[in-house]
Amino acid sequence: MTGWAVRGIGMGLFNVVVRLLLGAAVSMWPLSGSALRWVAYALVLLVIIVWAGIDGVRDRRKHPDPDNGEDLTMVWLKAAVVGGLLGGLLSWIVDFFVDFSLGQNGLIFELTSGAAFTVLTIFVTASIAVFVGRLIVNREAKKKLTASDAERAHDRQLVNAGNAGNAEPNRAEPQWAAEHDEADTEVFSAVDADGKPRMDKRSSRHGTADGS
Repeated sequence: MTGWAVRGIGMGLFNVVVRLLLGAAVSMWPLSGSALRWVAYALVLLVIIVWAGIDGVRDRRKHPDPDNGEDLTMVWLKAAVVGGLLGGLLSWIVDFFVDFSLGQNGLIFELTSGAAFTVLTIFVTASIAVFVGRLIVNREAKKKLTASDAERAHDRQLVNAGNAGNAEPNRAEPQWAAEHDEADTEVFSAVDADGKPRMDKRSSRHGTADGS
């Protein structure tokens, strides 16, 4: 079976079971009929929310790109139609064999107005649940991406700090060499007035002229 058929049949059968339980409960506690109906309706909504929400989470995890995801809107629309019609038909049939009050509605009502209400309930609730499920996955992905970016930024800071620490001794070497330069400096000889060179060498290290 396809996905929408399974969901439709499942929701139709669950709707009939809930109506049977509601009929039994109302027979036992007739004064609490209104509250029991709200409880039954909330139970149906809960099942739809959980089922459709799981569909949304799985689809977004399987297809991170929204353009490649499954069209769950049509899946749940078809499921809602099947669930509404099947639930109305089965409720009408069961009403012949069970004394529980299931509304005592005719077949036409069950397949039109009753089924329309069920279809609307299933489709609208499932659409919201699918959206929320996908949104949860998107937020988880954004948190993981933010954490990964922060971790990479921290690693880059550590690498840059290590490089800066290794570069400090290199910057200090030229200054040290300038302060402790012991290289000899040769002073060339001066030239006399008659044009003859006068040999004279001095050492910058000892601060003396040649021959002294």
